[in-house]
Amino acid sequence: MYDFAIIGGGIIGLSTAMALGKRYPTARILVLEKENRWAFHQTGNNSGVIHSGIYYKPGSFKAKFCRDGCQSMVEFCQEHGINHEVCGKVIVATEEKELPLLENLYQRGLENGIKIAKISAEEVKEIEPYVSCLAGIRVFSTGIADYKQVCQKYADLIDTQGGELRLNTKVEKIVETSQGQVLETNNGTFETGFLINCAGLHSDRVAKLGGVAPKAKIVPFRGEYYELVPEKRYLVKTLIYPVPNPNFPFLGVHFTRMIDGSIHAGPNAVLSLKREGYKKTDFDLRDFAEVMTYPGFWKLAAKHADEGFKEIIRSFSKAAFVHSLQKLIPEVQYEDVVPTHAGVRAQALMDDGKLVDDFLIIKGEKSIHVCNAPSPAATSSLEIGKAVVNQIK
Repeated sequence: MYDFAIIGGGIIGLSTAMALGKRYPTARILVLEKENRWAFHQTGNNSGVIHSGIYYKPGSFKAKFCRDGCQSMVEFCQEHGINHEVCGKVIVATEEKELPLLENLYQRGLENGIKIAKISAEEVKEIEPYVSCLAGIRVFSTGIADYKQVCQKYADLIDTQGGELRLNTKVEKIVETSQGQVLETNNGTFETGFLINCAGLHSDRVAKLGGVAPKAKIVPFRGEYYELVPEKRYLVKTLIYPVPNPNFPFLGVHFTRMIDGSIHAGPNAVLSLKREGYKKTDFDLRDFAEVMTYPGFWKLAAKHADEGFKEIIRSFSKAAFVHSLQKLIPEVQYEDVVPTHAGVRAQALMDDGKLVDDFLIIKGEKSIHVCNAPSPAATSSLEIGKAVVNQIK
């Protein structure tokens, strides 16, 4: 009999287990992950950015957890010798119509308590010599990290605390009992007094297995990336972002220097035809049918038809993708970029077609379900873990 069982071995599940071990040092804690290693899906395929929190609605979980998480993640990396760098980033306006949006973003950053500065096009070039823009914002606290290393350290610390970690263990059924829940898996049966669902791409399904209706469905969006060939890496020094379209739920194509020195360009965001669909050819009939028969998806698609069509074009046309990159760095040419790995974002979508734009944490009688934790969840992971544990009475 375990006191706590966590489903999901990504960065949120592991950070929650670690926070539980600190709060309840004598508790029996179990972490179940269906894959053969930690951070297999969203965490292991993300951009590696330590986000500042500039984009998020003031007062939201995302704004608070990201701002605090930006600091706590850097401190964690420093303490445990994990590869990271606080390199900062620039957000730039490339057209006149983007200047008011840049100003709005600057004011939001101030509201969120972020250390930022307005900079001219000339000052941008001092940081990123090859960027073409009209003006920019410098965000000092943004960084990069190796989140796979972070997750492995989380797992090591859980093990040291006495927690039990099980890979290759997929939860197939949850049976509620007077004492808690019985978890039936492909690798045995486990009983727990309290269940925490951190299943990411499958969090809505696990919530339903546990008798909780999340009122939102996970719709997978694949983020497709290119990377600069090694001889062109000099074009990017840190991180370069465009001003995001406030009416579109993604940040737009940008340049990110990874912790290994490579430069990734993207992502292009398109609907994935499989929840774990990292390739264009990946397809799962159940996953596809769920999205196609979900009214919320069609309402979302109708609202963002124009931008969605542009994303699809970029998905199939390298020339169109490169054209988007040239708005930021005109010197980038077709032969300068090659495809690299993609990631899949688990985005919760409501029946009315509205994206859940904040972290969504739902409480059951003897359970908690983290049903929306896309970016900046990795940055915020230590704060999310503590917040989940604080909800347990």
